[in-house]
Amino acid sequence: MDVDLPYSQACENNKAPILAVITKAFATRHKIVEIGSGTGQHAVYFAEQLTHLTWQASDQAAYLPELNQRITLANRPNLPAAICLDVNQSAWPATHYDGLFTANTLHIMNWEQVQRFFVHVNTILTPSATLCIYGPFNYQGQFTSISNQTFDTHLKARDPLMGIRDSEQIIALALQQGFNLLDDITMPANNRLLWFTRQ
Repeated sequence: MDVDLPYSQACENNKAPILAVITKAFATRHKIVEIGSGTGQHAVYFAEQLTHLTWQASDQAAYLPELNQRITLANRPNLPAAICLDVNQSAWPATHYDGLFTANTLHIMNWEQVQRFFVHVNTILTPSATLCIYGPFNYQGQFTSISNQTFDTHLKARDPLMGIRDSEQIIALALQQGFNLLDDITMPANNRLLWFTRQ
């Protein structure tokens, strides 16, 4: 751990279970963009483990200096400097990633931002891209655990527009952009990984 950099214990706890899934999901992919890279721990670990991929980290501008400090320290040839991607931007640059990963982001966005996220995703991914979304989700409007309900209450205390999203609504937004749910995988600590593909 780099003590002078932001650190997330949750990232350390979930990186190996996530890797087990995305190793399969991104097996035939080449260029991945990660939305909301945060501390950069996932980006560094996945770039180290999935050497066939170029892993493009990104986040809001305020988080880039420390994120890029971690990336520089990692010194990985398949981990370029992080770029600024923000759902509040009117548009994202048109690029050609064939995979996208994001973890624990949708519940800290308001619903309008979640909708914008999927519109932006459509502009930066290739027609046959793979999309992997990790985090807590509700099913048929119901929490899957007491801990998730408590977490949702905590989020709404910070901002009433935050909150755990219903998986059905996320799947519907993905479908609008041509993504079909391939798998919905149980993960540790009452999280899920939604694996979408687009043919």
